[in-house]
Amino acid sequence: MNSKNLSAVGYGLLFVGLLAAPLLGAYPVFVMKLMCFALFASAFNLLLGYTGMLSFGHAAFLGGSAYVAGQSMKVWGFTPEVGLLLGTASGALLGLIVGFFAIRRAGIYSTMITLALAQMLFFICLQMPFTGGEDGLQGVPRGKLFGLIDLQNDMTMYYVVLVVVVAAFLLIVRTVHSPYGQVLKAIKENEPRAISLGYDTNRFKLLAFVLSAALSGLAGSLKTLVLGFATLSDVHWTASGHVVLMTLVGGLGTLSGPLVGSAVVVLLENKLGEIGHFLATLTSVEWFNTLGESVTMVTGLIFVICVLSFRRGIMGEIIAWLGRRKAGSKG
Repeated sequence: MNSKNLSAVGYGLLFVGLLAAPLLGAYPVFVMKLMCFALFASAFNLLLGYTGMLSFGHAAFLGGSAYVAGQSMKVWGFTPEVGLLLGTASGALLGLIVGFFAIRRAGIYSTMITLALAQMLFFICLQMPFTGGEDGLQGVPRGKLFGLIDLQNDMTMYYVVLVVVVAAFLLIVRTVHSPYGQVLKAIKENEPRAISLGYDTNRFKLLAFVLSAALSGLAGSLKTLVLGFATLSDVHWTASGHVVLMTLVGGLGTLSGPLVGSAVVVLLENKLGEIGHFLATLTSVEWFNTLGESVTMVTGLIFVICVLSFRRGIMGEIIAWLGRRKAGSKG
């Protein structure tokens, strides 16, 4: 079985698993949150993993769109589908503004521009009265999709989120494997050579920035619809750090890497206390009960181990191992 068929089987099994997850006892809201972050990480990977541009301000697109979608559904009375579209469009607009400035510099200077503009948005969200300040925007209603599908039911909401996230992920896959995606890879590998071949690299990078920001905005809008609120943590720089961590742990420049990385990070943040309690019960070592209070330390330790031991990330190393095994069998 070649790598493409193996990937197709893997994605198929993942999709079936997600379809069955609520029926097997998984908490739907938690899995929906995980899917939103998986989409966020995949959108970020499109920019860093395939274009080579490091944005340390992606929280601006996630959180800014979350506020716009929440405001449109709660205050303006728009339906969920309109709220999601407005949130996605606002992410794209923010991406156009931030990308316009970021692509004019390279390396650390471009990264710092994204961080500075994202922090500006954070302080705007902190000061503006309609964002709720430190309390955030609370009580966002789910409403009815297209006026027909009642999203108050968690199971209904779950399958709507699953369809949206899968569609967005397929768009990323199509983009990566399209001629446009091949140009992005060429820009990442050797931008001067891409320029010498006649490509307007700034135009390609700006479009990648806008697409990544729009998909991040969709993830933030979905998250607001699922949880019913948007908070300052969505626009804080730590959210940008989390998406970098998810992508690197899972595997930079791989389609499946962000999915695995987001699952690892989100599960650690939400379930570390339960894991620690289980280990304490199993081993009678009381120290494990304190793991829930040390999420940041454990996450940082995992990141250090990942960087030192498997730089390609979890899926990157697995893909490389499969490639070596295939080459060995041919030899």
